[in-house]
Amino acid sequence: MTTTRVAVPRKGRPLEAVLERLAARTGTTELADEIISTLRYEKDLTKGNQDADDHVYHRLADYSELDDPTRPEFTLLRDDRDGMPRRVVFDSVTVPTDRGDVQLIGREEPFRALRTHEFALGFDSADLVLEEVVELQDDPLRTIGEINDRIDPLDTDVRVVTGLGDTVYHTLLATPTVADSQDRPLDRAFVRQYAGELCISPRYERLIEAVLGTAALDDITFTYPENGQEEEEAAIAETGLGVYLTVTGSTARDNGLVLGEQLFPSETVLLENSSERTPATEGVAELFAEPEATALQSI
Repeated sequence: MTTTRVAVPRKGRPLEAVLERLAARTGTTELADEIISTLRYEKDLTKGNQDADDHVYHRLADYSELDDPTRPEFTLLRDDRDGMPRRVVFDSVTVPTDRGDVQLIGREEPFRALRTHEFALGFDSADLVLEEVVELQDDPLRTIGEINDRIDPLDTDVRVVTGLGDTVYHTLLATPTVADSQDRPLDRAFVRQYAGELCISPRYERLIEAVLGTAALDDITFTYPENGQEEEEAAIAETGLGVYLTVTGSTARDNGLVLGEQLFPSETVLLENSSERTPATEGVAELFAEPEATALQSI
């Protein structure tokens, strides 16, 4: 049977979502747990939350089994931030399935690897698609299903196929004083009537413009957390209004913030470069889709 190469992130929540979805379809739960636990341990080491007795190169050799493609391989990623060591990240593994072998290959930027036609299939955060290619309009972008309609076909052949449901929301947050300044809920309409500063992560400027709609930003000035500020919710509390990723909202509440509208799901999505499609890649794409759901769009 054929082997289908699939680009995946090298670490973090998106990679875990891919491994868990594949494990649910193929019964490879032990393999997925091994990769996930290894990367979480290495993350803790990088953050100083754990101590290791052996050198990173020794750990890398212990983790990787180069002679067996069905066993995971790891590699070292150089972190350019000051004082941050190189970190062990995912490299590749091959998983036998009833659709042929699926080779997961780690990439720093899976979406861009699909755009350059290195892969037919890959996984990345929906956030990156918004940051890279969606058209900005007055009308806000609200759901994963709307993304493909905002992609210029002359810009890229890559489209969103389906989401994996590992949803964390970009949520509107405000101090009680700001939230109570208008006689309306804390939502997109609130922002449209608001004039002042909106605190966001600097890497999310274009995403925020897409999910709020450009018409809502006429009287808005973006501000950003100061370098070294650990909690972005604290920076939003200083500004009065902002957008940040929230799961339970507990940290936001700890900083005295009110939770408003969930603007857009930050979700891992399956992507396809339609010009690289084959019957094999179609079968693998179906493997990752929810059994009761159809793809977002027939590409």
